[in-house]
Amino acid sequence: MSLSYIDLFAGAGGLSEGFIRAGFEPVAHVEMDKAACYTLKTRIAYHHLKSVGKFQTYIAYLKGEISRKELYESVPTSLLDSVVNLPISAEANPAIHKAIEKQLNGEKVDLIIGGPPCQAYSLVGRARSKDGMKGDKRNYLYVQYAKFLERYSPKMFVFENVLGLLSAGNGIYLSNMQKLFRKKGYEIQVFNVEANNFGVLQNRKRIIIIGWKQEYNFQIPDLEKIKIKSNFTVNTLLSDLPKLQAGQDSDRFLKYKTKTNSYLADNAIRNGIDIFTHHVARPHTNQDKEIYRIAVEKWNSGKTRLNYNDLPERLKTHNNRKSFFDRFKVVAGNEPFSQTVVAHIAKDGHYYIHPDIEQNRSLTIREAARLQSFPDDYFFEGVKEGILKTPAFKQIGNAVPPLMAYLIAEQVNNVLEKINV
Repeated sequence: MSLSYIDLFAGAGGLSEGFIRAGFEPVAHVEMDKAACYTLKTRIAYHHLKSVGKFQTYIAYLKGEISRKELYESVPTSLLDSVVNLPISAEANPAIHKAIEKQLNGEKVDLIIGGPPCQAYSLVGRARSKDGMKGDKRNYLYVQYAKFLERYSPKMFVFENVLGLLSAGNGIYLSNMQKLFRKKGYEIQVFNVEANNFGVLQNRKRIIIIGWKQEYNFQIPDLEKIKIKSNFTVNTLLSDLPKLQAGQDSDRFLKYKTKTNSYLADNAIRNGIDIFTHHVARPHTNQDKEIYRIAVEKWNSGKTRLNYNDLPERLKTHNNRKSFFDRFKVVAGNEPFSQTVVAHIAKDGHYYIHPDIEQNRSLTIREAARLQSFPDDYFFEGVKEGILKTPAFKQIGNAVPPLMAYLIAEQVNNVLEKINV
C-alpha cells in the first residue's frame, strides 16, 4: 500500500512530483493561486491517464487537439476535487478540512509536505520591505501548518523554505517553529541543502525541515551529505531544443532538435514522449537584445559578468546605478549549474539570458522548467487556457525542483517503511 501525503502551499507541484515519483500517493493539494491549481489538475490528469492506459488523451491535450475541459472530463471528478483552491487561513481552513477529509474517507495520512510562501523569510524580500517584513502575515503561516499537523497527526512532515529562514527575525521565527512543532508532538531537524548536490543543474540553496512524531525513535538521514556527482553542464539541458529568436515559439516544431542525452533521460526530463510544449521565447526590444549580445560576448570570451555601469551610456536607462549591477546576467551554459531560478523571471528575462548568442534572447518557459528539473511533459497552466508566459514563469520560479524532491522523498520513504514494519 502506498504511503499517503497532503501537500500544503502546493504551488505548481514540484515537491509533490518528486514524492509521486518515489511512490507516494497524494491525498490533496492545497494552493491559493488559481493558475497553479489548474497546473496541479492537469498533472493529476497526466498521472491518472498514464496509469489507466489512456495516455494518448494527454498527448492530444499537449498537441492542442482537445481542450482543457475535455482533458478534465477524462479524469474522475474525485481526483480533480483533491486540488483545493483556497488560502490556508483561519477563515478558509474549515472548508479545506472538509475537502481533505472527503478525500481521506476515514483513513489516516502518513505525511504532510510543503512550505509557506518564502517572501517573508527571503533576504531579498526583507531588503525591499520598509519594515523588513515584520508585519507580514506570511511570517506566521507556520502556525497554520502546525494546526494541520495537529488535526491530521501524520507520522512525519517535510517543510521547505528559503535560506533566509535561518536569519529572519534574528532566528526567532525558526526558534518559535521548533517550540510550536514540539508542542504539537514533533521533533525537527533542519538541513541546509543545495539543489546542485541533488543533481539539479542550478545553484539553489534551501532549508528543508524534517519533522517526526516524538514517539518514534529513529535516525533521520542527513540530507546535507547527499552529493550527486555530475559531469554535465547547463548546455546539456539546452542543446536538444530547437533554436528560437526573441518572440518566437516552437508550436510548429513539437519535435526535439537532437536525440536525448544521458542526463535528460536518467533524470526523467525527457521521458519517452517525442513532443514538448512551452518552448516560447519572450519578445525583446532592440535595446535589450543589444545588451544581451554584449553580456553573452563578455561571458563566452572570458567568463566575465556584465556590470550595468560598464554599458554605453545610451543603453543605460535605469536610474538606479548604485545597486543591482548584475541585472543582466547570462545563464552559463559551460558551467555545471546556473544561477537560481526565481519568480522574478515572470517579470522579465534579463537575469536569464540564453548563452547562445545566435539566439539572442532570454530563456523560454521550457528551458526555465528544465533548470528546475521539471519533465518536459509537465504543462504549466494559466487561469485562461493556453500557454501563458507570466503564470508559467511564476510557478516555475516558486517551485521545488522535482529531482531534489524525489531524492528527499526516497529518504523519507526509507524512514517511514521502518515505522510501518
